[in-house]
Amino acid sequence: MLLEEPRDLNSVIYEIVILAMIAAFLGLRLYSVLGRRAEHEEEPIPKRYDAGEGDEALRPALPPGQQTLPPQRELAGFPAATERGLREISAADRRFDLLPFLEGAKAAYGMILEAFWRGDKAELKQLCDDDVYASFASAIDARETAGETLDNRLIRIEDTTVNSATLDGRIARIAVRFVADIATVTRDKDGTVVGGSLDDAIESRDVWTFSRDLGAAGPDWLLDETDEG
Repeated sequence: MLLEEPRDLNSVIYEIVILAMIAAFLGLRLYSVLGRRAEHEEEPIPKRYDAGEGDEALRPALPPGQQTLPPQRELAGFPAATERGLREISAADRRFDLLPFLEGAKAAYGMILEAFWRGDKAELKQLCDDDVYASFASAIDARETAGETLDNRLIRIEDTTVNSATLDGRIARIAVRFVADIATVTRDKDGTVVGGSLDDAIESRDVWTFSRDLGAAGPDWLLDETDEG
């Protein structure tokens, strides 16, 4: 068996450097093709057209009474009446974006339920219109009179979907259906459980309608109707 003669160390290092330079060159060539393509594919697709200052001339002229509807992809796929309502709201309020609205509605659902359960009228008054607040406050007063407290828990919100949407003048109203798992416990004045169990969550289906005056300065939506869904 023949043994290879030991190679000169400088020759080995030279070959390694050459191979490294070739690999770097190929890497740059690949990046010039794939890298640019990836950057192009990752460019965000605008959800609506927001005209900047001086862009009014770029908007196409429309027949009188016809509104410019921003092409928000998330507004498509609803029943015709709901989609029309969402597009009218979006056209009247260019700050409106459906996905952030639904996230806010989900947060409000949890905040309002928890405020009601602990009897926090001050927080409810900030989140509800007068009629809904009066209904919640009355139920809280009856509970306190009976000496009962609620130890309810919102376990999870399974689904949040738009049920309907309308624009009446400047008043926007969007009804949202919530499907949630809630554990309910009612205690008497001594803390004894008189109803429900924290071990058994119950599926709750609610349709809450949120409203907002689009002419108002603030962005806040208020709960103005509750129903079972």
